[in-house]
Amino acid sequence: MKTIVLGGGVIGVATAFYLSQQGCDVTLIEREPDVALSTSFGNAGVIAPGYVTPWAAPGMPAKILKYLFKPASPLIFRPAFDPAQWRWIARWLRECDLERFRVNKQRMQRIAYYSRECLHEFRRGYPFDYGRSQGYLQLFRSEYDVELAQPALAVLRDAGIAHREVSAAQCVEIEPGLRWARQTPVSGLYLPDDEAGDCARFTRELRAICERNGVQFRFDTRVSALDVRGGMVRAVQIESERGRETLQAEAVVVALGVDSAALLAPLGVKVPLYPVKGYSATLPITDEEKAPHAALMDESLKTAITRFGNNLRVAGTAELGNRQTTLREQALQTLMKVLSDWFPHAANPTSAHFWVGRRPMTPDGAPLLGPSGVDNLWLNLGHGSTGWAMSMGSGRVVADLITQRKPEIDLDGLTLARYRK
Repeated sequence: MKTIVLGGGVIGVATAFYLSQQGCDVTLIEREPDVALSTSFGNAGVIAPGYVTPWAAPGMPAKILKYLFKPASPLIFRPAFDPAQWRWIARWLRECDLERFRVNKQRMQRIAYYSRECLHEFRRGYPFDYGRSQGYLQLFRSEYDVELAQPALAVLRDAGIAHREVSAAQCVEIEPGLRWARQTPVSGLYLPDDEAGDCARFTRELRAICERNGVQFRFDTRVSALDVRGGMVRAVQIESERGRETLQAEAVVVALGVDSAALLAPLGVKVPLYPVKGYSATLPITDEEKAPHAALMDESLKTAITRFGNNLRVAGTAELGNRQTTLREQALQTLMKVLSDWFPHAANPTSAHFWVGRRPMTPDGAPLLGPSGVDNLWLNLGHGSTGWAMSMGSGRVVADLITQRKPEIDLDGLTLARYRK
């Protein structure tokens, strides 16, 4: 089957891998000169299915107001004269209800846990180094943060997910580098089965495996339109240095992140995506003893610190504003404050390489997988800040659907159908 995957982030490349595994003739289209150069490039790298959490959570609207005028903030809201922004916000506010939060979190966990199983299975067949570490420690700065975390903790308990609520002293036992911290946590939460790894590095290796399996990659190539006739997608129109071309296809997968909405809208396929921007800083470690061993999350400032070999990645901030990838000083200062508070001697702040990416978020947090409503046109998008954690499972689910295999997990609440009710 001739299939075309649109998008060369970790979601698109994982989809191409599983399609090729199932015997499809696969071409992947990417506008950048290589894979994982956009949203997949500078993320936190955490694979924590036990703690994937919708941004729409109880108390989150109040938290946004609390941090609105603070210099160090995990949340930046910049209102725009954009009807799409306000429609998205209205839907998001409805999802902040406790019962909706529990439903959405369970949906996200379903695909995230399946994805981790797929990653582990993949790793057994294709072992390679991508800066992997084991364990995930969340740090609470205040009792207020502990209180806000209670709904998520209840979901962990109900689902029987391995976790330990730990004291400040136990946080230091887990991460000895916290002995030099300028901040003392009131407590922490440790998830021993969660892990982290460099998403971009993984995606580049996965690309090489795909190429050995016969997948064709077309870089520096833009998708201009989808050719749909008789309610069925027939081809993809592209533009590159070769000029304009039309590529025939029996199946097309849209995995273009936030750019998916504009491509799908002319077809009458409405996907409620909005870019919630995230920031990161990457720094070489200068003192091994005073650096973290694995991945941590500052729960108050929603900023992760992750160890990738000899480098640290500090990633966080959720900015709802315009669609531009502009580095904002306020967000960068928050990242460096978190690093300075917890691991002040681990790296030289002047060596930081900063990055901003556009996370393709749905109002309820869960991705959109499977049928689009147009025959032979499939969706794999809307993963927000958890695309890395959900990538392999999402790719396998969509490949199964395209090749008429029954997915191994229940897709209820993970398809576009939930927004058509």
